[in-house]
Amino acid sequence: MHKLPLALSAALILSTLPAAAQEDITFAPMIGDSLTERFWVQPQEDFGLPGSMILFLSEGTMLQDSCWETYRLSNWQMTGDDSLSWVEDTMTIEADIVELNEAELILALHLGEETVEKRYTVAPVPYVCPDMPR
Repeated sequence: MHKLPLALSAALILSTLPAAAQEDITFAPMIGDSLTERFWVQPQEDFGLPGSMILFLSEGTMLQDSCWETYRLSNWQMTGDDSLSWVEDTMTIEADIVELNEAELILALHLGEETVEKRYTVAPVPYVCPDMPR
């Protein structure tokens, strides 16, 4: 099975949005150039699967993906100097940016009364998902 590069996949996904969805896009300000327009990946999980991927576009769209799940497109926005939010399955996810530099992104997600820290690094290029058992 041939796999498309991540950037090409994201471009194809975004180009398939209906015109009505494109009109509803909200614009999000950038924190420098390092948060947006970069594929962020989580380190490999304990059970050997590659971690999830996230991409914040400066125009306000967020792409979440992994090598084993279907992608999700959401609107995202900055809610403060170091905080952002997005909607996932009708629930608003609020997160604080704990660390952000050219190589690392750490988010503290506020999930009800629990705070979960998610660590990401910039995806290496090329990046290809391994063949996953079916």
